[in-house]
Amino acid sequence: METNFAELTPVQKLNWSRETWSAARDQMFINRFTGKGDNNVVHRITELTKTEKGEQCLFQLVADLVGDGVIGDSEREGNEESMQSYSQIITIDQLSHGVKNKGKMADQRTVINFREKGRDNLSYWLANRCDQLAFLTLSGMDYGFNNDGSQRVGSPFPNLAFAGDVSAPSAKRSLMWDGTSLQTSNTGSITTAFVPKYTMIVDLIAYAKEHRVKPLMAGGKPYYVLFLQPGSLAALKKDPDYQRAVVAVATKGGMDSPWFSGATVTVDGAVLHEHNLVYHTKGAAAGAKWGAGGNVNGTRSLLCGAQALGMADLGAGDWAEKLFQYGSQVGLNIDKILGFLKPKFMSIYDKSVEDFGVISVDHYLQ
Repeated sequence: METNFAELTPVQKLNWSRETWSAARDQMFINRFTGKGDNNVVHRITELTKTEKGEQCLFQLVADLVGDGVIGDSEREGNEESMQSYSQIITIDQLSHGVKNKGKMADQRTVINFREKGRDNLSYWLANRCDQLAFLTLSGMDYGFNNDGSQRVGSPFPNLAFAGDVSAPSAKRSLMWDGTSLQTSNTGSITTAFVPKYTMIVDLIAYAKEHRVKPLMAGGKPYYVLFLQPGSLAALKKDPDYQRAVVAVATKGGMDSPWFSGATVTVDGAVLHEHNLVYHTKGAAAGAKWGAGGNVNGTRSLLCGAQALGMADLGAGDWAEKLFQYGSQVGLNIDKILGFLKPKFMSIYDKSVEDFGVISVDHYLQ
């Protein structure tokens, strides 16, 4: 009869899973933009709502009123306007990964160290893959690609249940910067002259306001979050107009909101955040990049308002341990149920179905 001196009790397993997901959340870049309320870039859903298709995550987007009401002593009853809501269903799936020790455990202390190291590595893996999926979903890029434009070889991600819900940027949320002005995006026409400038940010904010993309509110003021590649920010820093316009982020008053944390600067109502996982094509093969010949490196910067992304975040995850070879090897595994969706709705201003809270802008990346 074998003796399992390293077996975890059910309570310990629960604690480990909570610690792992908590650690993963702490490491997730998108976590600072995530919350349960609608004043967040990423709207987190933590409870299942029963739908006709079974148990899925559902939340509602409510459109503005369009009618002009009544005047004077005109009849009020019967002239009420019904509020239009749009159900958003987030399909969920499970991410799993594990590690296994290769050798016999010399003593209990070695086993504990392996568990701790395994938890740390699995936490980073989970956080990183959540960030990858979030940026790909916001960008409307298929999960068959890595965030650098290369093919995701041998990955199960294209088979995720919510992978089929990834959609390209909608018609009036898909822009590109041609070096002087915003245009409807056509990645095949991008050249090395399509360098981001300060005026791109100014025009983007104006476009978002004109098309009624719901902003984030902090201190009674509206803001948008602009995610961009480090190389894009470097190009902006070389623009004299940008240099004159930059306002350093201050953590006071309403600006202590989580999505200000770690920001680079605030420019004309846009809070800039750089990250390597913002989609770009530097990893794509020759001929598969952007531009007329498919050889121009480009990137898809993202201007996000409220509820740009929906995230189903169900439970703390399940931590499991398994012994192999008469207890001489230990395997650790974490399961996490989640899902991502870029919400869409019928815009009464654009008179078309559009992405609710994100505008993509494609441009050159040096």
